[in-house]
Amino acid sequence: MFKTRRIALVLVVVAVAGLMAATAARHTAAGEAKEPCCFTNSRYTGVCQVTPAEDESCGSILAYLNNPNSSGKGYCGGTSIRGGWQQASCE
Repeated sequence: MFKTRRIALVLVVVAVAGLMAATAARHTAAGEAKEPCCFTNSRYTGVCQVTPAEDESCGSILAYLNNPNSSGKGYCGGTSIRGGWQQASCE
C-alpha cells in the first residue's frame, strides 16, 4: 500500500513540475520581444527588417523569402522578390 502511494506521489510531483516548466516557458516566450531579422537582396532597395512572430525564426523567414513558391506573407513591404535573399546585420 505504501509503495502504491509513493508511486502516485512521484507521478503527481513529476506532472506538476512539467506543468510549471511549460507555463514558465510560455511566459518567457510571450514576455520577451524577439530581436528583428534583417535581409538584403540585390533586387530590393535597402534592408528589409522583420520582427519574427512567436512561431518564426530568422531562418524560417529567410527560407520563405528564398522559396519561389511562397506567397501570402507581407515581409519586406509585401515584396514578390523570391530568391537571392541573404541575412544581414540590422545595425
